Amino acid sequence: MPDEPRAWLVTAASRRLVDLWRSEAARREREARVIAWEVPAYDPVDHDDSLTVLLLCCHPSLTPASAIALTLRAVGGLTTAEIARAFLVPEPTMAQRISRAKATIRASGEGFRMPSAADRDARLRSALHVLYLLFNEGYASTHGDAVQRIELSRQAIRLTRLIVASVPQHPEALGLLALMLLLEARAPARADVSGALVPLPEQDRSRWDHSLVAEGLDLLRQALALGAVGEYQLQAAIAAVHDRAATAADTDWDEVLDLYGILEEVTGNPVVTLGRAVAVAMARGPRAALEVVDTVEDRLGTTHRWLAVRGQLLEMAGETVAAAATLDRAAATATNEAERRHLAARAARLRTPGFTRGG
Repeated sequence: MPDEPRAWLVTAASRRLVDLWRSEAARREREARVIAWEVPAYDPVDHDDSLTVLLLCCHPSLTPASAIALTLRAVGGLTTAEIARAFLVPEPTMAQRISRAKATIRASGEGFRMPSAADRDARLRSALHVLYLLFNEGYASTHGDAVQRIELSRQAIRLTRLIVASVPQHPEALGLLALMLLLEARAPARADVSGALVPLPEQDRSRWDHSLVAEGLDLLRQALALGAVGEYQLQAAIAAVHDRAATAADTDWDEVLDLYGILEEVTGNPVVTLGRAVAVAMARGPRAALEVVDTVEDRLGTTHRWLAVRGQLLEMAGETVAAAATLDRAAATATNEAERRHLAARAARLRTPGFTRGG
């Protein structure tokens, strides 16, 4: 205790008040200096280098797989692990692939500039594939707790818009942008307030972004009018059938099935076969669809996507025990936590006493 506490308090308070006055005076002086500063002239950047980087990464000396991997890393911002999952290869393998791709471009001596018109056209296919994979990672994230990573899907849309602006009569560029917009339109309804996945048939379609639907449909019409139909246009056409339907029950599954058949012939992709199987189930019944799914078991049978589709079809066929077991395996294999929880919940629901489909 000081010898005279009252005097000590008065002195300390006085000094504190002086400090506050000085601080306030200094603050006003700093603000006055800032106001008086002359703002230097600024020449804003009138272009986006993302497209240049994108096409540079799609170098002709690279294999398509290496070009896509490098671009996803350099422009898309995906981690090596995410890219490895997209290509279904081990992470160390993908890391080596990306390192070799960087070294190849450095050895080529190509500067940081837009390729010539002829060279640019040759790189567009790889660039579109890159953006397709980037959008897919954003729309249906392969890891983490969230159903989707909006920042990735929106970046893919932004970059695809740049390509469409540079080649406005390219049917597949138009088709890819249409596909992205038709799918992105559903983003507000793909998860509930808790972040849980909401499947397409259960989504509240009033929450969809109908301005994106309208733009996507218009772009698809432009692409199809050019007469050269490719895989992105076909996927956009499938998305359009769903987006045009007022309710899930209004979906024209025969049209979806026809489009998947054409897409399967064009791509030979087993994932497309899974999509066709779902369409077969809705148009022809689950037994016929199970036969389709089993044709790609040797290629996809260990993936959560194949297991999830087969589990769904078994449930539709009334085989609840087998369906639950398959969905459990799908949940154990899924790398996205929201999707894992959704699959596990479906399996648990099938085991509920007295469960009946649709109940």
